[in-house]
Amino acid sequence: MEQTSGDAATAFADSIVSTCRPTLGDALRSVIYFTRDDFDLLYVRQDLYGGDEEKARTAKAGLVESERTGFGPQESYGRETDRESNPEFGEYEFTLRVFSEGFIGRVVVGDHGVIVTTDELELSEFEEMEVALGRILEDNWEA
Repeated sequence: MEQTSGDAATAFADSIVSTCRPTLGDALRSVIYFTRDDFDLLYVRQDLYGGDEEKARTAKAGLVESERTGFGPQESYGRETDRESNPEFGEYEFTLRVFSEGFIGRVVVGDHGVIVTTDELELSEFEEMEVALGRILEDNWEA
């Protein structure tokens, strides 16, 4: 049986969520796939937004807009040529924003990315998951 683009998109979304959920467990709040122009809410924990998908999407729209700035910095850090004023950090892997009651993680590869929101947890759990998400995005990036 031939795989359709809808099947591929579903498999891609499932692989993203299945990478996050086992690693982060019940601390996982949401998983959002985004591009420069749009976003898909792939997972929202059941106790958030009263189970209302439209309410969740509206709430996440501002977050996605803020995190879209990630398309710029991850590209520019790697292009710095003046090593004395801009030391080499290596390749961009992910961004983690730490708040008093949770985290926002973002991975951007090419023209798409994933945002993950969580309750408080150990940073090592987040790093493992973000690196795995980066690999999934790389494998599904059409340059």
